[in-house]
Amino acid sequence: MQSRISMITLGVRDLARSVEFYQQGLGFPRLASPPSVAFFTLSGSWLGLYGRDALAEDAGVPAEGSGFAGFSLAHNVASPEQVDELLEQAVAAGGKLVKPGQKVFWGGYSGYFADPDGYLWEVAHNPFMWVGPADDEP
Repeated sequence: MQSRISMITLGVRDLARSVEFYQQGLGFPRLASPPSVAFFTLSGSWLGLYGRDALAEDAGVPAEGSGFAGFSLAHNVASPEQVDELLEQAVAAGGKLVKPGQKVFWGGYSGYFADPDGYLWEVAHNPFMWVGPADDEP
């Protein structure tokens, strides 16, 4: 198996609301897709949004669950200021601030927001190394 993640698919309760959050709110570029699913290109992978019940049915698992899902998604940026800016952008788009940007035990700076379905996103600045694909912006 190659060491990569091709796509992350999130099971969402309201597809239109989630599409608006990721496309208009966070500025993710959306690909043409059928009405029942939405795909966004990320740097090196894709994000998929699909109905929570339908995704659970496809995997053959129960759709209901609550609390911590056991994972978070992460987006690294170039500075602590960019952490705070992105957290503000996510909240303005309808996300919930879970943990404000702050210095963290490992020497970086990070905070968390939750998307409309409660999926956790960490926004982090790592002053020791760049994590992930190279940033396309200058």
